[in-house]
Amino acid sequence: MKEVAKQDIVTITIDDVTFQLQEPHNLSWLNQLGKVFCVFDEQDSGNISFGIERKNKKFFVKYAGAKPKEFTGNPNDAVARLKTAIPIYQTLQHPHLIQLLDYFNTENGGFAAVFEWFEGECLHPHWKFAGDVKYKHPKSPYYRFRNLDITKRLQTLENIYAFHTYVEAKGFVAVDFYDGSILYDFINNQTKICDIDFYRTAPSINDVGDQFWGSDRFKSPEEYTKGSPIDSVTNVYTMGAIAFNLLGGETDYTFSKWETTKSLYDVALKAVEKNRHNRYSTVQQFYEAWNNALS
Repeated sequence: MKEVAKQDIVTITIDDVTFQLQEPHNLSWLNQLGKVFCVFDEQDSGNISFGIERKNKKFFVKYAGAKPKEFTGNPNDAVARLKTAIPIYQTLQHPHLIQLLDYFNTENGGFAAVFEWFEGECLHPHWKFAGDVKYKHPKSPYYRFRNLDITKRLQTLENIYAFHTYVEAKGFVAVDFYDGSILYDFINNQTKICDIDFYRTAPSINDVGDQFWGSDRFKSPEEYTKGSPIDSVTNVYTMGAIAFNLLGGETDYTFSKWETTKSLYDVALKAVEKNRHNRYSTVQQFYEAWNNALS
């Protein structure tokens, strides 16, 4: 591992990968896992992640304890959050969720979680396709996904809804689910969900206020108000919003931007009602309505 400091930024090279941190940090433990072949270092969560290859097998390693370029918080908080996420992945293990394989502390106070590698692309790769480029560049995963046949996109939603019905049944609520949580394998047409670190046991409340975790494109009104419930009704909104993200005009809920049937549109529109009392009461109820509209 090689470190080069410049203007309060440290450039680190491990194997054939180079990335930057705000300060020096010992990552030599990565060498014990295998060869680093890629890095995801522009997250604001405090995590930095690596693709590792060993004996022709690939792994995804999420690490907290360093200070990535885009991180403004305390690394110790990031470590605590990642540790808290471990039992969430264990409890919600599912065919549509990336699989947790291992986790461990590092000598310098950090914490790592090792996942099975999935050959998919993130539908919100802000580090590479930011702003309008995400929607217009022919190499953008989101652009390519939106140009897939509608049946393939509906299958992705099926996987998302099946998983979140399971999440609800296990007594959890989704927090911070958005298109950046979706990985799509364009070769095999498979979908996996990743990054469920902020999911919580139900019932829960908004204990933060308007800065509650999540993307504005998917957050319900209650996710801006401190003390509001964060529950199944909240998750119904998220499920509707992801439908508009993958099949419609994203935050433009007009039917003119919708690419499939009016019956599915009506289900999605009810899900994103601003008044939570007008939505479906559970994700299960939404999922059943969606399937009925499909058939």
